[in-house]
Amino acid sequence: MNNTKEVGIHEIPKLDKWLVLSLQHLCAMFGATILVPYLVGLSPAVALVSSGLGTLAYLLITRGQVPAYLGSSFAFIAPIIAATTIGGPEGAMIGSFAAGLIYGLVALFIKKSGVNWLMTILPPIVVGPVIMVIGLGLAGVAVSMAMNVPGTSDYDGTLFTVALVTLGITVLATMFFKGFFALIPILIGIVGGYTFAYFQGIIDMTPIRDASWIEVPQFIVPFVTYTPSFSWEILFIMVPIAVVTISEHIGDQMVLSKVVGKNFIKKPGLHRSLLGDGVATMLSALIGGPPNTTYGENIGVIALTRVYSVFVIGGAAVMAIMFGFIGKIAALISTIPTAVMGGVSILLFGIIASSGLRMLIDNKIDFGNKRNLIISSVILVIGIGGAFIQVSDNVQIAGMALATIIGIILNLVLPGREKVDTNAMFEKEQKEEKKSAA
Repeated sequence: MNNTKEVGIHEIPKLDKWLVLSLQHLCAMFGATILVPYLVGLSPAVALVSSGLGTLAYLLITRGQVPAYLGSSFAFIAPIIAATTIGGPEGAMIGSFAAGLIYGLVALFIKKSGVNWLMTILPPIVVGPVIMVIGLGLAGVAVSMAMNVPGTSDYDGTLFTVALVTLGITVLATMFFKGFFALIPILIGIVGGYTFAYFQGIIDMTPIRDASWIEVPQFIVPFVTYTPSFSWEILFIMVPIAVVTISEHIGDQMVLSKVVGKNFIKKPGLHRSLLGDGVATMLSALIGGPPNTTYGENIGVIALTRVYSVFVIGGAAVMAIMFGFIGKIAALISTIPTAVMGGVSILLFGIIASSGLRMLIDNKIDFGNKRNLIISSVILVIGIGGAFIQVSDNVQIAGMALATIIGIILNLVLPGREKVDTNAMFEKEQKEEKKSAA
C-alpha cells in the first residue's frame, strides 16, 4: 500500500482506511512478536495482549507524539531462558520487571542531565559486538530447533527439510516481494512453512478444533498466580540487557525522527520515550509476557506508507489485544512445528548478529585501532563462549550480561576514548531534516 499523501501524527483516517492501516501494522509485528514467547516457553496470546497494552501505554506517556509500535524483544530471549531455568517463568517475569525499572531510572537521569553520559558508556564499539553476541549466542538454539526432534538431540531429516523450506520461503519473501508483502517476510515464511509441514503430516489440527473462539490467555500475575521471590542471580542475568535495548531504543528514535521529519529526541524527549518503553516492559512482566521494545518492522511500515498517525498505531494495539483473546488463534500458534520456527530463526538470529556488524560499519569503527579491536574481541568471546562469574552459590553473572559489563568497563578505562557530543549529533540530524524538507 503506497500513499502519496501524508497522514499526520494526530490525523484520524476514515474508518475503512483506519482498519486496513492498523491491520497492516499488526501483520508487520505479528511473526516476530509471537516467535519470542514461542522460543522461551511463554504464551504467544499473552505476548499479543502485552504488546497491545504496552503500545497504548507508550502512546500515552509520549503524549501521543511518537507513532511507534512495541513488540517482543529478541535481546531478552537467552536471558529469559536462563532465568526460567533458575526460577521458572515467574522468575523471568521478576527479572523483566526489574529491567523495565532500569528504563525508568535512566529516563529520570536523562531528564535531569541530558544524554551525553549514556552515549559515553554505550558507544557503537560496545553496543555493536553485544548485539552480535545476542544473535550468535542463539545460533545453536535455531539449528537445534530446525534439525532435532523437540526436547531431544535426535536428528530428523523431515523436520530439517521443513525448516529449510521455511527458511527458503522467508529469504525469497525478503528479497523479491514488494509493497505490503515486503513488510511481512517473517509471517509469510511461517505461513509457507506451516503449509508445507501440514502436507508432510506432522501437524495435529485437533487443538484448533477443540479450542473456543473466546478464551482468556494464560496470564502470569504476581500475588494471583504466584508469590514473587527475590533472586540476585536472575537480576544479574536480566537487568544488564536493558543497557543494550536502551541503545537500540535511541537508534529507533533517531530513525523514526528522520522518517517523520520531527526530532522526537527533543520533543517529547528521549526521557519520555524511554519511560514509555520501560512501562510497557513492566506491564508485560505483570501479566506474563516478554519484555517489549520499539519495532523496526513497524517503522518500515510508517516509512513506506507515510502514515504517521498515532491513531493507526493505537488501532493496531487494540487489535493485538483482541487477537490475544481469540482461542482459535492461540491454538493455531501452538500447532506450529518447532522446525518451522527454527527455519525462521536461522535467518532472524543471523540478521540480529549482522545488525551489530552493520552498526560498526555505519559508524566507521576502525579495527586498525588496537583499542577497538580489544573491546570487540573480548565482548565476542566472553559473550559467545559462555564465560561467567560465580558471585555466590546462587548468584552468577554470565553470557551477554557479563560481556556487556566488561565491554563498558574496557571502553571507560582503555586510553584513546573519543568524546561523543550528542547535542551536535542531533543538530546535524535536524539540519539534514530541514534540508530534505526544503
